[in-house]
Amino acid sequence: MGGIKYYSTNRNINEAGFIPFKDLVSFKDALMMGQAPDAGLFMPERIPYISKGELEDLRGKRYFEVAHAILEKFLYVDIESDHLLKLCKEAYNFRVPIEKVYDRKYVLRLDQGPTASFKDFAARMMARLMGALKDEKKQLNILVATSGDTGSAVGEAFKGVSGINVFILYPESEVSGRQKKQLDTIGDNVTTLAVNGKFDDCQNLVKMAFQDNDLAKFNLTSANSINIGRILPQMIYYFYSYLEKSEEGEKFLVSVPSGNFGNSLGCEFGRRMGLPLHRLIMAVNENDEFPQYLGNGNYQKLSPSKACISSAMNVGHPSNLARFFELYGGTVDKSGKVFKYPDIKKMKENIYSRSISDQKTRDTIKNVYDKYNVVLEPHGAVGWAGLESYYHDNGDYGLSISLETAHPAKFPEEIKSLLGFEPELPEAMKDVDRRQGCPIRIENDYLQLKKFLESTLENK
Repeated sequence: MGGIKYYSTNRNINEAGFIPFKDLVSFKDALMMGQAPDAGLFMPERIPYISKGELEDLRGKRYFEVAHAILEKFLYVDIESDHLLKLCKEAYNFRVPIEKVYDRKYVLRLDQGPTASFKDFAARMMARLMGALKDEKKQLNILVATSGDTGSAVGEAFKGVSGINVFILYPESEVSGRQKKQLDTIGDNVTTLAVNGKFDDCQNLVKMAFQDNDLAKFNLTSANSINIGRILPQMIYYFYSYLEKSEEGEKFLVSVPSGNFGNSLGCEFGRRMGLPLHRLIMAVNENDEFPQYLGNGNYQKLSPSKACISSAMNVGHPSNLARFFELYGGTVDKSGKVFKYPDIKKMKENIYSRSISDQKTRDTIKNVYDKYNVVLEPHGAVGWAGLESYYHDNGDYGLSISLETAHPAKFPEEIKSLLGFEPELPEAMKDVDRRQGCPIRIENDYLQLKKFLESTLENK
């Protein structure tokens, strides 16, 4: 059987003046292109299946071994098995703790990597896949928008990688002080641009650059979750946590704090591969366009997005909604225009979504600490509050795992104001406050970004 090919989520758009991209491309091409020429997102033509026997054989395996088994299902033609195993072992050289809260309710802590964020899981694997597959003669320029943790994870993952430059755009006033420090001080082949705007503005600037024919000569690609190379690694920790805590044959409930929906999409891909998932909880902050859609059947993007304390989730139109719509038979473009609505009945059978206010987020941080002595940061608190909301609406459930996507030490002011102490810094962050660096400041102006990229890259 040939390798899995990838197609654009916009391939079926029939609109005057629009040219859909109807080709199928290899994983390597999808990875290097970032998004399709028609601004659609790449999707696998099929999602491979993992049998119950194969899944059971992975019990007790180390994280990198589970990663190898899952990724090989997609990449068996693209990368030799032994080479892929080596890349997985290099990428996942840190702990993946699963902390018991009570009974069979757990927090999956994805905050032990080099930048103390779940983004490390995808960024480190993606950097190695790009390094293994890229044309050695070509300079690759990665353009990435971040609402907090993506940028630092991508920057650190690609720092010092020969033949690759990274440009990170972030909303200057909507990241925490420590997140900003991480972003501004990566250095080397990584450049940060602080945008006078919101995350959606940063994301739109990046998408416009990809569509600009004048910039095509610079080999721009993405490391955001619009890149399929970010999505595939985000399936792995759902399989790993299930194998660590489940009994054979049982299903589990997963709650994911959701912003641009790449993390949730990894879980949805996992379910379609054969992960025994009872239901996926997509917990959002006050940017509630998705739960509103599930409630009334009418999708309206939220513009401008709302600034919440779970800053990495301040997204008014999640990019990966296009992939969710595609999986359920619909089509929505990057602007939020719906061309065909998905099967909402089926979507609601598999997905539960709730909006969590900032006040509820703060209450959850305090209550979970007071009751269980477990420290959550704002994003993890949104996930946990989503889980509690599910129990309220549907009754208790057995094995339940909620994701903690960043280390509480990234939000010292918020934690101290609520719990009375600052969380201890993880090893990976202990030098951050001493690092020096500053960003390049730009307006929410595409021509300014284009001019900067042209003048910078012409000289590289």
